[in-house]
Amino acid sequence: MSIKTFQDLIKEVHEKGICQECGGCTSFCSATFENVIGFKEPFSPPEYINKDACLECGICYYICPQTHILDDDLNKTYQFTNFTSMPLGNLEKIYSCQTNDPEFLKYGTDGGVVNTIINYLLENKIIDGAIVSKFDAPFSRESMFADNKDELIKASGTKLEITSQLDEVQRFCTYTRSIVKLNHYKFKKLAIVGTPCQIYTIRCMQNLGVTPSEYIEICLGLFCYHNFLFDKSQIKRFEKDFDVKFENITKINIKEDLILKIDTEGRVLHIPFEKVVDYVRPACFSCADFTNVYSDISFGGLGSPDKYTTVIPRTEKGIKLFRKVLGEKIIKNLVLKAPEKENMKELITKFSHSKMERKVSFMKNL
Repeated sequence: MSIKTFQDLIKEVHEKGICQECGGCTSFCSATFENVIGFKEPFSPPEYINKDACLECGICYYICPQTHILDDDLNKTYQFTNFTSMPLGNLEKIYSCQTNDPEFLKYGTDGGVVNTIINYLLENKIIDGAIVSKFDAPFSRESMFADNKDELIKASGTKLEITSQLDEVQRFCTYTRSIVKLNHYKFKKLAIVGTPCQIYTIRCMQNLGVTPSEYIEICLGLFCYHNFLFDKSQIKRFEKDFDVKFENITKINIKEDLILKIDTEGRVLHIPFEKVVDYVRPACFSCADFTNVYSDISFGGLGSPDKYTTVIPRTEKGIKLFRKVLGEKIIKNLVLKAPEKENMKELITKFSHSKMERKVSFMKNL
């Protein structure tokens, strides 16, 4: 059997429109110094830049989150069977937490827990820095490297600005190519915050021993039902349909629906997911992982009250870290009654199953 190459990725992933654009293949190509593959256009799959220099080693194919070649190996490593029998992944308990840091709570999307944990790791020199995501406009994010509290606060800030002159080709996307940032910094120990497809790719890299994945100290995963992608015409349609101006949106959150905070008007807008299907990145429909099952700790807003973060410690490393920050009272756990805990688990399971079923339906129609 011949080794799969980037050409196979083009045929099996790119041409089907399911490339997640995570940047794994471009960042960790074994012939990266030759610039074999890369992103020529924003919001588009990577392409050959120098095809003749391709070593045809197959690494790009193996680490792609859409090929699933290493599923069995990863599931064994992370004590996870499959989505059908265990949609929430390996977990001990599900928590609802809030930071005890007033700044992180003020600027955080939910309970400010993720950046509080990263700050703890930085202050205790457990990591040298973290790759996080920051909003730079409504429905637009970019990855950034943070190695201190001020930068983490900037990343979690709620002030969003939009370009005054939008041209026809400008787009806004909530998906961030965090993996690409791994090649931009020299570090020894790094934390990375990512979506399920990004964390999956990193775990594949670690499984294969692909440099520099060995320097990633901890993976903090975000719940992800889908990401959004807008061009100019879609922005206008969205503003008309929901009676909101992009420039007035100051905060975005996702729980059981899409939540927009419009400070200038003093209102919060809740939009059901079925109303925003046309704005979802097409590749997101091909992903089945909602709770980020391969992360060390997973985080989201679903199931928790306002200003609280749902937290799922998974790996031995993640559980140990979570207990440490909880014990040192850096974050606090909301004590829930048994019915509340069960309702939280049922809600998260419902969204997990929904995403799995959505993928099955989408893939059948490709």
